[in-house]
Amino acid sequence: MNKHISAVAALHVGYGIFRILIVFLIFFLFNAIGRIADEPHAAYILVNFSTIIGLFMLVITIPGIIGGIALFCNKYWARILLLIVSALNLLCIPFGTALGAYSIWVLVQEETQKILKAKK
Repeated sequence: MNKHISAVAALHVGYGIFRILIVFLIFFLFNAIGRIADEPHAAYILVNFSTIIGLFMLVITIPGIIGGIALFCNKYWARILLLIVSALNLLCIPFGTALGAYSIWVLVQEETQKILKAKK
């Protein structure tokens, strides 16, 4: 089960980093389109939209990275945080769904709970 716990931690950190890269790509792409556009209102909307979406995505991505790092350190509270993040990831089809389902399966096992409580 230790391998599954490590895999869940690594997958959450990796998925979080991937999502942050996507957020920056969207942010810079929309800002570039906004600056190229000749219409000032369109540029204003695109820049503000990319900023709002980028901040929202960062706010929902960072707990997964923190939880993954804490799970590597065998913190029991990381299990609860990652269960919440995994439940939210179920809505992100297809990769988030797979990660969420696998993470929930690993984190609700009694053996996982015992391992994390023992290393508390």
